[in-house]
Amino acid sequence: MTPRPEIIRALGTRDDSVDAMLPDCALPDPLPSNVQGLPSQILSADEIAITDCDPVVLVGELRSKKWSCEKVVRAFLKRAALAQKTTNCITELLWKEAIARAQHLDSLPQPAGPLHGLPISIKEQFGVPGKINNNGFVACCDLNPWNRNLSAGGSSGGEGALVGFRGSPLGLGGDIGGSIRSPAANNGVYGFKPTPFRVGNTGDMGLIVGQEGIIGCIGPLSPTLSGIELFMKAYLDTMPWVKENYLVPIPWRDIQLPKRLKIGIMWSDGIVKPHPPIVRALSEVANALKSADFEVVDWQPKEHDECWKLTSALYYEDGGHRLRQMLKASNEKLLPLTEWLLSQGEVKSRTVEEVWDLKAKRNAYRSMYNQHWLDTGRDDGHPVDAILCPVGPGCAPPHDQARYWNYTSQWNLLEYPAISFPVTQVDTRLDVPEDGYVPLNELDRFNHGLYTTPER
Repeated sequence: MTPRPEIIRALGTRDDSVDAMLPDCALPDPLPSNVQGLPSQILSADEIAITDCDPVVLVGELRSKKWSCEKVVRAFLKRAALAQKTTNCITELLWKEAIARAQHLDSLPQPAGPLHGLPISIKEQFGVPGKINNNGFVACCDLNPWNRNLSAGGSSGGEGALVGFRGSPLGLGGDIGGSIRSPAANNGVYGFKPTPFRVGNTGDMGLIVGQEGIIGCIGPLSPTLSGIELFMKAYLDTMPWVKENYLVPIPWRDIQLPKRLKIGIMWSDGIVKPHPPIVRALSEVANALKSADFEVVDWQPKEHDECWKLTSALYYEDGGHRLRQMLKASNEKLLPLTEWLLSQGEVKSRTVEEVWDLKAKRNAYRSMYNQHWLDTGRDDGHPVDAILCPVGPGCAPPHDQARYWNYTSQWNLLEYPAISFPVTQVDTRLDVPEDGYVPLNELDRFNHGLYTTPER
């Protein structure tokens, strides 16, 4: 199939922007599966120090003028360009605008706000004035910088790979079923999905904007937890609900936590059992919490199979018609994972009355689950304060094999805030596949088959 002129133009714009920042870069051929060691071979010591810096510390250095804004942005542009050449995670580097803005900030007598000079990357679905937005429909696969044979996650996989490669200290993604948290987990960084209507989505060019069965959320990804807090506080301190009046008017608050938090741990959702490294990570966190005098209890999942039926139906109330029409307009074929999703039994075109019934079931499920949560305090008057669960049933999967999202989409349906954070990596000595395992169902069988050896 001959690429359309728009495709050729978009790829040319991207490649030109990358080459401007990293010309004549000699990369190994073939590239190693893990490309995390390449920055130290190509970037200067100063560039490594800048791009490895915690975002909060980096803002402090910018405000004190230890590092100029231009020096910082050039370092990140260079590392981001390297990220693109190794993981295919970028649609365009806005290097001219970034450098011009940095030079302007350096000319000011005082810092220009709480994020003064901090480079930020954004998911391509968010519109930027004067820039082409294709929303990923001419789809190229984002690769994982830790292992290029594995998925970077989706749909904010480019952000996950870029932040995981330290090509950006702070990125913004979108999450309607795990699209911030899954890429964060796959790339070893932090990813936060706020509750709906906390962060504005003006300019969002997503395919299903206007669909309100499940509300997508915009949130940050960062190499550190402090980077997540930095963004949320800076954003909410601007009182965004004044200009975007659909947002809830709740400022950033410093709260006093209970003396002893009660944490519920969901070891499995009863549908798809997590792989050995996921179970080990949960155990490590559970033991750390107990050592810090947290109360740790088991969380019993309730009707999570019903959640997946509802979410898969609510994503495509039109049966995927708009998606298919968009692909048809650009002569694109459905990718295997998208085709699999649209083949789910609950995905079909619905009448208005059927959509109403579906949303009534959604609301009833939310009420049921809320009561289930409150019931955890029936004996002691203290319901659990938070739930700790897997981000997914395995670590980063091979490409086109991420067929179970319910560990993340569960919380989208319920509209709970959720954060993913790095704990450990696969250990080939400890994370041995379970012999003789009897799958719970076909989904569990498929997931179990993905983990044949720890090296996968």
